[in-house]
Amino acid sequence: MKTVNRKVTDAEVAGRAMTDEEAEDTVSESGGERMERKPDCVLKEQSGQEAAVILANWKKRSRRYRIYRRCLCVVLVLACTALAGMCYYSIDSSIPSMIYLRAGQEQSLDLGVPARAEIIGVSGQGDSNIPKGAVTIDLNKPVTMRMGGLEEYQMQVNLFGLLPFKQVEIRVVEDTELIPMGVPVGIYMKTEGILVVGTGEFKGQDGTECSPVKYILKSGDYIHKIDGESVTEKEDFIARIEESGGRELILTIERDGEVFDQKVRAKKDQNGVYKLGLWVRDNAQGVGTLTYVDSQGRFGALGHGINDLDTSTLMDIDDGTLYETEIISIKKGTVGTPGEMTGMIVYSDDRILGDITSNSERGIFGVCNQKVQTLTKMEPLPIGFRQEIVKGPAQILCTVDGETAYYDVEITAVHLDNDNVNRGIELTVTDPELLDLTGGIIQGMSGSPIIQDGKLIGAVTHVLIQDCTKGYGIFIENMLDAMG
Repeated sequence: MKTVNRKVTDAEVAGRAMTDEEAEDTVSESGGERMERKPDCVLKEQSGQEAAVILANWKKRSRRYRIYRRCLCVVLVLACTALAGMCYYSIDSSIPSMIYLRAGQEQSLDLGVPARAEIIGVSGQGDSNIPKGAVTIDLNKPVTMRMGGLEEYQMQVNLFGLLPFKQVEIRVVEDTELIPMGVPVGIYMKTEGILVVGTGEFKGQDGTECSPVKYILKSGDYIHKIDGESVTEKEDFIARIEESGGRELILTIERDGEVFDQKVRAKKDQNGVYKLGLWVRDNAQGVGTLTYVDSQGRFGALGHGINDLDTSTLMDIDDGTLYETEIISIKKGTVGTPGEMTGMIVYSDDRILGDITSNSERGIFGVCNQKVQTLTKMEPLPIGFRQEIVKGPAQILCTVDGETAYYDVEITAVHLDNDNVNRGIELTVTDPELLDLTGGIIQGMSGSPIIQDGKLIGAVTHVLIQDCTKGYGIFIENMLDAMG
């Protein structure tokens, strides 16, 4: 056998050389799955698209981040503004616009605010002769003051000692003692003129609805005259309208302190009676608590004014009378429903306690007679000013079971410069006996004296409807200031 020796090439070992086209379409040995190899241009295009998507996503995230940063900045600005506003309000409410001091006595003033004050003048003296910077006070520290005569001073308060903040009036008054009363009284007040409660409609003779003064008069108006003649009684007013015969009348009206004349003409109803279509009132009556009597026989009561039930406006009074009254029933207060006292008022001369001369937003005031002295055995007490009131135990004086007695309360907050003059003191009833009798503060207790540390500091004025154990009080100096 002839043996032939030759060199075996790589191509022969592989079988044959593969072309480029065949290399692009091979079958994997592991499972026969087809593997495609893409051209470089396709890969570049795909990479570019992926880069574009990544760039677009990055831009979206960047825009979102910018929006988030802006929103965060806005929130921070609003938060800082709110914080600054709260700080401003807190400091402003901590500095009373009016400070009362007793003449000739040393008194401590501890406001604890980051401000300095300067006495800049004396009221009523024109240009001040006090040198600038001669009298300064650091309101961040307790300060003892002693004022001489009965004067009124102007004090400029500068925040942090630099920024002008507010002016405070310092009123120097004589040391006053008042007899705390806490007894229920009947109140009758005659309005100054005829109070318009509202307008209404009636059917005229032809059957159509009539309202002659619907857009002429409104709730809260006072009618003082008809054709130049004064009118004070509701019955007299109605009679003069009925007798007008449908002729033109001139009513003198008071509205929001402005007095003007208004022409009106009554119309007949289906019964042939002339009417204007008005609801009117000429008096108000109710039960409240007498707060104090001073050495001159002047009294203050309620701690708030008497408003008309329908119009909610403070009633202008011509005169009024204070009557002795007896509480005949008590309705306990519950959540959402305030309780009330029901009193029996006998309108007889032998039960008159005094005359009401003023009805203001700070209470009713007048002069009482000697009969009032038989209603109490309480001794006069000195008054306590707002800056002397502290959070903590106090008492109210009231009559709920036939006898006048002290009941425990807790003063929870003192608002030295509250815009609402009737709500400078916040208090909570803690006395178990009073809670058992009334459930807390009820209607009719308005005017009950508030006593702390042996001083008369104010009077109860309001109850919280949602929690009748809590309520508000007015500072005693606010009542005295309104009494004059």
